[in-house]
Amino acid sequence: MNKIVKYGLLGACAVVLVALAVAAYLAATFNPNDYKTQIIQIVKERKQRTLHLDGDIRLSFFPGIGADLGRVSLSEFQSEQTFASVETARVTLELLPLLSKHVVVNEVAVSGLTATLIKHRDGTTNIDDLLSKDQKPRDDKQPVKFDIASVSVKKTSLTYRDEGTGAQYVLKDLNLKTGRIANGAPGKIDLSATVQANQPKLDIHTQLVTTLTFDLDRQFYQLNDMDLKVSGAALDITDLNIKAGGDASANLATQEFSANKFELNAKGNRARAPFEAVLELPALNLARDKFSGENLALSAKLDSGNIVAAVSLPDLAGNAQSFNVSKLTLDLSVQLPDQAFKVKLASPLSGNFNAKQFNLSDLTIAVNALFDKLPNKPVNSEMKGGVRVDATKQTVQANLAGGLLQSQVKAKVGVNGFSNPAINFDVDVDQFDADLYLPKKTETRANQPEQPLDLSALRALNLDGSLRIGRLKVANIKSSGVRLDVKAHKGQLNVNPLSASLYQGSMNGSLSVNAAATPAIGVDENLKGINVAALTRDAAGFDTLEGRGNVAVNINMQGSTVSAMKKAMNGNLSLNLADGAIKGINIARQLRDAQGMLGKAQAANQTEKTDFSELRATFKISNGVAHNDDLSLKSPLLRMAGAGDIDIGQNSMNYLAKATLAKTFEGQGGRNDVGGITVPMRIAGPFADLKYTLDFGAMARDAAKQKIEARKEEVKTKVQDQLKNSLKGLFR
Repeated sequence: MNKIVKYGLLGACAVVLVALAVAAYLAATFNPNDYKTQIIQIVKERKQRTLHLDGDIRLSFFPGIGADLGRVSLSEFQSEQTFASVETARVTLELLPLLSKHVVVNEVAVSGLTATLIKHRDGTTNIDDLLSKDQKPRDDKQPVKFDIASVSVKKTSLTYRDEGTGAQYVLKDLNLKTGRIANGAPGKIDLSATVQANQPKLDIHTQLVTTLTFDLDRQFYQLNDMDLKVSGAALDITDLNIKAGGDASANLATQEFSANKFELNAKGNRARAPFEAVLELPALNLARDKFSGENLALSAKLDSGNIVAAVSLPDLAGNAQSFNVSKLTLDLSVQLPDQAFKVKLASPLSGNFNAKQFNLSDLTIAVNALFDKLPNKPVNSEMKGGVRVDATKQTVQANLAGGLLQSQVKAKVGVNGFSNPAINFDVDVDQFDADLYLPKKTETRANQPEQPLDLSALRALNLDGSLRIGRLKVANIKSSGVRLDVKAHKGQLNVNPLSASLYQGSMNGSLSVNAAATPAIGVDENLKGINVAALTRDAAGFDTLEGRGNVAVNINMQGSTVSAMKKAMNGNLSLNLADGAIKGINIARQLRDAQGMLGKAQAANQTEKTDFSELRATFKISNGVAHNDDLSLKSPLLRMAGAGDIDIGQNSMNYLAKATLAKTFEGQGGRNDVGGITVPMRIAGPFADLKYTLDFGAMARDAAKQKIEARKEEVKTKVQDQLKNSLKGLFR
């Protein structure tokens, strides 16, 4: 046995000595540069490419087999244009391990490598001819093992260009330096490169320092103490800086991935707005059939910290079918010059990947807002409920209740379809003051053009639902028991019914809005038992008419501005009021003082008024002008009829009313000889400065006419009496 070992060792030593002797002889006598021409010719014949070997080829056989190449370049297929080139390349292999198919590489060093890969419009590439399609894969039972002591790559530039899309990607200034690369052996990696692209737009510089450990048999890869830095510009982000560090591993055979103590920080400017994002993964494990995580957190800062958002998942567990998070939290904070608010969302989260269903089962949304322009500040709101999402059916169902702004709200909201969502809702609100959130009216300069109405948002709205509000204030109009059933589709909004209790009466009707290129609005409302004075005073600051009764409105208007709509208004309006007054004039007092103001126009005096027991009128509205010719006003002192126009578009009126006075004003402090006289009264001017004119000339003519008629009656009576007496005497 000892002899066998002895002779075996001697034989092995002899083989090694012979191999070394042969290597020494070849190194001394063999010159590979003598075969450049043949190598170039073989490449030309077999690949139809031109190979340039500009530098010397140097071989070494001790202490290992090595080769040094000078400048080498290879042309494109059937072309003299350069495809790839390298300035220098060196590879050194250990000799003896090759005998057992174990490749031990002492050194791989490449410098000045450039190459351009092109994808043509027909889908082919400029390296298709270099890829052997007929070669059958080798079936080696014993794969070749390798062990590389170090790799050095310097000044490398790689380009990919897609002629069909025009996209181009460039990896330049690539520098790679490694330690040992071998199965199961940790090796240092130091990599830097610049990446440039036009689709999407990229210009970033990357640096990576880490320790790589891999096992090709198990398909296992691990990065430890990773330090990644990225800077430059990407998409519309400038001054981009990304830092990442931690440990990560992946097993491709078992499809497992894990990250520990991993942290990513990104900063940059997007549209000149700075932002920062931080991702923390203390422990994350992903496997083919399950995953888990602990204390996962994502935070972001936008606009130099004015907007801060944070998401945290204390624990995460699941598999390929479903997952569960005991408590998902989202914190959002916004700080602006004139407003600030915070939003906090918390809920358990569960989901099913197969069914594509996700559930926030116990959702809490808390809002704290501070707005300088709002009288009620700060605003604190909190709503609770649940949200379910079914991505397969493309539906979202939300059921929430709680405080929202200054209101208590109960809401059921459903969404069907994600690309063109159809929204249905059923909402109850205890009270809401919309004027707190509407923009304040500003004075319009004389030469400043009126802003057009923008109803474009209605064109994409697909809405169907009901809204009920206990108390509502909007445009200074106060109401209660409000109900709106809303349907909106393809730019057409219909509210029916639009009902409420307001100003000691009720309202019931409908509203329609058409968001066409020239918007149109239709109103059909019946108001019953309304306190007209309170309504007109709150709605339009119009304090001229008092009384309670019914108002019917059926109007349509069209225009691109509010003024245009008022001028294009058409429809009908009717009034039926009782126990009221026309403010600004006291006809009884005017007649009592008639001698001092014959025919003179008098400004309205809000301390004066003319009472009435009944007021009826109908108006036909055409192109913004409301015409009336059937006014009927009754009071103990007078009867009034009238006709005229109210120009809604110009906020003015021109109306002639005729008041017929009672038979006597005795007891009213006035004269007793004006009873039964009809007094024409002209009301004209802008709403803000109405003028009243009593036509006393017509009144005097009417009085004279009445006296003549009275004299005629007196003469007639006397003649009749005389004739009667004569007839009596005749028959005696």
